[in-house]
Amino acid sequence: MKAVRIHSYGTPDVLVYEDAPTPTPDPGQVLIRVHAAGINPVDYKTRAGNGIVGNFSASPFPLILGWDVAGVIEASGTSEFPNGTPVYGMIGFPGVGAAYAEYAVADPHELARMPRNLDFVNAAGLPLAVLTAWQALFDAGNLQPGQRILIHAAAGGVGHLAVQLAKWHGAYVIGTASRANEQYLRTLGVDQFIDYTTQRFEAEAGEVDFALNTVDSEIATRSLDVVKPGGKLISITGRPDPSLAAARNIEAQNILVKGNGQQLAQIAMLIEQGIIKPMVETTFPLAEAAKAHLLIETGHTRGKIVLTV
Repeated sequence: MKAVRIHSYGTPDVLVYEDAPTPTPDPGQVLIRVHAAGINPVDYKTRAGNGIVGNFSASPFPLILGWDVAGVIEASGTSEFPNGTPVYGMIGFPGVGAAYAEYAVADPHELARMPRNLDFVNAAGLPLAVLTAWQALFDAGNLQPGQRILIHAAAGGVGHLAVQLAKWHGAYVIGTASRANEQYLRTLGVDQFIDYTTQRFEAEAGEVDFALNTVDSEIATRSLDVVKPGGKLISITGRPDPSLAAARNIEAQNILVKGNGQQLAQIAMLIEQGIIKPMVETTFPLAEAAKAHLLIETGHTRGKIVLTV
């Protein structure tokens, strides 16, 4: 098969489009014919030797990156997903997912049937980001209807999905982004928009029950100024000073997303009902994965970037 592999950590030019052995599923696993693979910030961080490389062996090369896939079951080890079933999922995370390839193996519990109203590209842009949003809001944060939530980088990969999930759940949503994304976020249901390039959210947001930090440790620490005592701050990257959070009686957590096919099945129903709409900003063919990495490293994309296979 064709795949994009790295033979060392480094800049985007270490991504090489080349022949690789087709993987063989273990008993109970499935083989997916990949139609599209989503790209996330953890991809470029790992490629550079950071990210989740601590979960890999000392010398994992040649290494196929990527965790988000959408495709068709080619060889099934389970009656749940017969051959020919369109599926999507986050596979192998936080180990090796090997999604940047024509074929990938997965455990069935990581997968769900693809939403009937999505194509492969839009489905591939969802799993890691939408599971992160779901687990941050509901599993870690226990978001309640009527609560005020501040979502940082609300137009980003995780942010635009968190906005929609929070609105569906009945929350009042405050979102930060650049002015160019205001109208887009309004269409997603953001109740209050803050332009982070010209406004300080501490002066604009008021008191909130919940803050979702998707940016860095600085934003996490600053968010403590707007979360009310007894409120929650959930971070997916960076974290505040824990002693400062404790002194203000704020529950501060840093989470790492977990694969969950059952949650993806629930999310698929919301997508089919038109409640959740993914945004894929840009696609690249698999062979141009390096260009995709250069783009996502800018940190200013709207929605998701996807590789077509």
